[in-house]
Amino acid sequence: MKAYFREHILHFKQASGTSRGIMTTRRVWFLVLQDNGQFGIGECAPLEGLSLDDFKLIPDKLQWICDNIHLGLELLYQQMIDFPSIQMGLEMAFLSFSNEHPAFYFLSDFLFHDAAIKINGLIWMGDKAFMHKQIETKLAQGFSCIKLKIGAINWRDELMLLKAIRSSYGSDQIELRVDANGAFSSNTVMDKLEALDKLNIHSIEQPVSAEEHDLLARLCQTASIPIALDESLIGIFNKHEKLELLKKIRPKYIILKPSLVGGFTNADEWIEAARVLNIGWWITSALESNIGLNAIAQWTFTKSNVLPQGLGTGDLFVNNIEAPLMVKQGHLYYNKTLNWNFNQLI
Repeated sequence: MKAYFREHILHFKQASGTSRGIMTTRRVWFLVLQDNGQFGIGECAPLEGLSLDDFKLIPDKLQWICDNIHLGLELLYQQMIDFPSIQMGLEMAFLSFSNEHPAFYFLSDFLFHDAAIKINGLIWMGDKAFMHKQIETKLAQGFSCIKLKIGAINWRDELMLLKAIRSSYGSDQIELRVDANGAFSSNTVMDKLEALDKLNIHSIEQPVSAEEHDLLARLCQTASIPIALDESLIGIFNKHEKLELLKKIRPKYIILKPSLVGGFTNADEWIEAARVLNIGWWITSALESNIGLNAIAQWTFTKSNVLPQGLGTGDLFVNNIEAPLMVKQGHLYYNKTLNWNFNQLI
């Protein structure tokens, strides 16, 4: 077996706002395994400012993997504990190589029988008019669950926007999720959670920063609105430590991004810890290309989770990898009549 990697710069169709700033491009790396005409493709997709991975070292780490691919998945995976996005890419590449098609990772009805995954519609941060336009578009596309990123513009504007949605659509029509990305301060978070709770919000992701475990635990105990952990899961790889964190904070939900927590293996450990404590969960992509999104979607389908999942739609980028993924009426499908285009990679 031989291995090589390619860096790919994804360009957003329009600048995308988060609480950490505006994104116009997105760097990912593709790891390709090759042997006698058979290929395996994995994606390493860290997020700057959020992932544990040291971006400067990623090319060297990937080159080391390519030079030592004979060591096999288990040993290579263990060596990349400080690079969870590379762990994800490794798992993907070996899963892909073991199947009959490089785009197949987890075989199920999602691939072969037009089964679908219910997903939420993501609303990006921006001014009030921009966010309102996105919401109207998602509702017209048939989404029944909307997730809004909040915390970057004026709080009153965000609250007015949420009130406007709720005045037009009841909680029986539209499920509203919000993601603060840790943007709320300890001084204001309770007032904001109380205001959100009056709007029948399904849940709020990471209201305060990931490291504020004591504050998060208090909020989970006292706030009426369900709290979900996201960034707080990053950087914890020991199975016992996963369970202890969830025991301490006791969130209503956890949200799993395989590219940020160390691939499917670590994500499965989080799911098991959550089940032990009766904590809900769902899965979210993290702005991967269609390569990574496809693998995450296939894995997600095997979990049979009935909640709407946070999977992207693949249409954020002007130069994404051509793929047979499609969204219809708020569901993600694998369209067997369309083809992949791996020309950039192989």
